Amino acid sequence: MVPGGARHVLRSHIIEGQVMESIAAKKKLDLGNDPIIPLLLRMSLPSMAAMLITSLYNIIDTFWIARLSSHAVAALTICFPIQMIFGAIGFGTGVGAGSCAARMFGKGDEDQAQQIAGHVISLAALLGILVIMGGSLFSDSILHVFGATPEILPLSRQYLTIIIFGAPFLFFMMMTDNLFRAEGSPYAPMFVIMSSSLLNMILDPFLIFGWGPFPRMEIAGAALATVISQCATIFLSCYYLFFHHSKYKVRWPHLLLRWSVIKSIYQVGLPSFVIHIVMSLVLTVYNHKLGTFSALAVATLGLSFRINGLLMMLLFGIGHGVMPIVGYCFGAGKHARLREVVNVAMWFSVMLGGTTCLAVELFSRSILAAFTGDQALLAVAVPALRIYVSTQVLVGPVVVWIYMFNGLGKGLTAMILLLTRQFFFIIPFIYLLPLVFGLNGVWMAQPLANVCAFFIITARVRQELRFLATFNN
Repeated sequence: MVPGGARHVLRSHIIEGQVMESIAAKKKLDLGNDPIIPLLLRMSLPSMAAMLITSLYNIIDTFWIARLSSHAVAALTICFPIQMIFGAIGFGTGVGAGSCAARMFGKGDEDQAQQIAGHVISLAALLGILVIMGGSLFSDSILHVFGATPEILPLSRQYLTIIIFGAPFLFFMMMTDNLFRAEGSPYAPMFVIMSSSLLNMILDPFLIFGWGPFPRMEIAGAALATVISQCATIFLSCYYLFFHHSKYKVRWPHLLLRWSVIKSIYQVGLPSFVIHIVMSLVLTVYNHKLGTFSALAVATLGLSFRINGLLMMLLFGIGHGVMPIVGYCFGAGKHARLREVVNVAMWFSVMLGGTTCLAVELFSRSILAAFTGDQALLAVAVPALRIYVSTQVLVGPVVVWIYMFNGLGKGLTAMILLLTRQFFFIIPFIYLLPLVFGLNGVWMAQPLANVCAFFIITARVRQELRFLATFNN
């Protein structure tokens, strides 16, 4: 049951969303004709705001859990790659559905877009049930695989066995968010994600520390707060999908799973799913390697990863704005406009990545000190964070280009490019660099992999843009 205060917060966000969406509904964004810079900003900024709030939730979640112990932070870090797999399922399916729907709207095939929306609902329910069953039956085995040591396992188990029950709601929220962007409605996913994250942030300290009438649940309370917020915001997602100014008119027959529709979704979505699974694998490799140093090193990864995640979410917000515009323009045959959108977004991401990277380099100690006063942890974390984010300026263009390929329906290309970074560079670096540089070598793996991957991906993107330039608009 959602507490009264939480219901009030959710209700206020629903009302706010209704006001903003009623304004937006008067003039839907025209992905094929609106001026590029204002359109890109209007498509990206709501997603950036929503993802910024999501990252702030992750940071605040870590902030409260760090007040318990460094072991609690380490336990959360162990569970994070598992949550990334949940995110991979929702994100991969959502990207596939959103890309397909954008292209169908570009072609004027409304019925196929409705089929895609209906399949999102059914897939969210089916995949969520499978996650709950697997997580309930094999929790300890899963946690061992992801690097849980005996001292961390009990806390990790407490968190995982609760968090899995939010999976169906998380999937539905992530998948429908991409559908909203595909129809040119960027504000709907912003309000959905922000509502979920804000509700989670409010509930966290009450359930972790037992404020007011709530029992003290510690790390289990953090997991329960997440599940409650995911359950609550499904109503907001349904409102935007079924009862508001939406292009989607889902009927019962659209919910019946059909292989042809599933195939079209996962032709783009499966590579995105694989990419995020590999990201989870990389984090697991980090956990195992850092576990050979100390629990403090694992906790440092948790702090660095979440702070870096805050920067990455801003860049992903740009990508979320790019993908539906690219998909629409490609479907409508507007290739010159498509190329211009990608170039504008790329330079925007460079400026944003460079600014945020500089800020973290200058204020890393102050940022980390906000989370913990443990001087031993700070001694490890400050240099780690500075190394970890040092090549952030190169990441922005890569994010834009990957979303470009997804928008073009070339999810396989996006997957191959990102897997090159993970398998050929970052994982080998995690094992090789510590032989020379010790613990700092682990932190150096990601920035060096970013540099290597940047040049490879740049070459492939130039080839793709030259090919698009051969089309007559």
